[in-house]
Amino acid sequence: MGIVSSGFTGRRGGGKDLPPGQYLTHEFPVLSAGPTPHILTDHWEFTVTTESGEKYKWDWAALMALPSEEITKDIHCVTRWSKLQTTWKGVSLDTLLADVETGADFAMAHSYGGYTTNVPLDDLLDGQSWIAYEYDGEPLDPEHGGPARLLVPHLYFWKSAKWVRGLVLSDTEDLGFWETAGYHEYGDPWKEQRYAGD
Repeated sequence: MGIVSSGFTGRRGGGKDLPPGQYLTHEFPVLSAGPTPHILTDHWEFTVTTESGEKYKWDWAALMALPSEEITKDIHCVTRWSKLQTTWKGVSLDTLLADVETGADFAMAHSYGGYTTNVPLDDLLDGQSWIAYEYDGEPLDPEHGGPARLLVPHLYFWKSAKWVRGLVLSDTEDLGFWETAGYHEYGDPWKEQRYAGD
């Protein structure tokens, strides 16, 4: 099985809403670093671990009890496709981290299946990121990261970790899966930060 969904089509050419080097697609391509885990919501848990080792945990029922938001954002993949005005539902990281005591500057997102990606903590706050569990009005499919994924739409989409299970906060920036393979440590699509050194 390939890492790109069949029927993946795009239209060449950018527009005012597209970062440099991107093209528009109306599909939602599936790209993954490994097999798709299938996590039942009964077994799902999200944990935030601070730099001091303190843990904050939510099971699925606790996540569903939190205030949710409808989110409409453009998303941009490092493989050069962009999909505009995608609609999601989820819980803001501002809500999840409101009672977390930390002085950390960085977060490492961890996923079921072993995937990791690093994000500065400031990029997860102030209405910039969510734990998303619905896409286009439906529960999030496992192929797109369901039951819940990190959504950080202002960065390349590999930063929006599928099948998210937690964040580990740190004073230092460690590199995640793609970052250790040569991808940019930050990943701003508007600056074309695709690879280390961009």
